[in-house]
Amino acid sequence: MGVLKAARRNKLKDSSFGLPGERKYPMPDKGHAANAKGRAAQMLKRGVISHSSYDKIVAKANRKLGE
Repeated sequence: MGVLKAARRNKLKDSSFGLPGERKYPMPDKGHAANAKGRAAQMLKRGVISHSSYDKIVAKANRKLGE
């Protein structure tokens, strides 16, 4: 997984994010998709995101990872 700098992140389509409306959890490649799953799990455990948001992020990451 490479570093995702602000300029490249800003150029990503909304559909490249786990939560497109908020542009959170970017998934331009498989490495970022795997990382998004882990971060979403952390945020769910801390109560920062809802279970439905977590499910959306994981489903999108799984599609990106081919699972």
